[in-house]
Amino acid sequence: MPVPASPLTPVRGTFHALTATVVPDAAGLDERGWERLDAIVGEALATRPPSLVRQLRLFVRVVDLLPLLRHGRTFRGLSPARRLALLERLERSRLRAVRRGVWGVRTLAFMGYYGQDDVRRRIGYRAHPDGWDAASGGPVSAAPGAADEGAASAEEP
Repeated sequence: MPVPASPLTPVRGTFHALTATVVPDAAGLDERGWERLDAIVGEALATRPPSLVRQLRLFVRVVDLLPLLRHGRTFRGLSPARRLALLERLERSRLRAVRRGVWGVRTLAFMGYYGQDDVRRRIGYRAHPDGWDAASGGPVSAAPGAADEGAASAEEP
């Protein structure tokens, strides 16, 4: 299945390497998982100004090329340990734009990975957009002492 066009399609390989660096479990995603991740990130970026998306793509390209100076390889060609070391150096940069770039990419990686239904189920994350009522299957009482009573009844078979 072809990958749908996304604002990060031109830097998809590098963005995936960045994602697998900040979310090591993402390295185990199959093609469908990566497509879902790309769709989640693409949807989030669709509402952002085009100038921000261009800056993000430029930042990802620079991160990919930066290791050529020191290691003779692109970011994608580095070992996971060297990738992580590079990102840790960049997040401590004196340049605010570089630090923001790292945090922006990290935020998108987290959102794309943990925003997938099967990942949320696998890690036991039960939050729901409609709040605790929807997540717990019914209304939550706010009466005094209800928390204690709810805990006691939850323990009973």
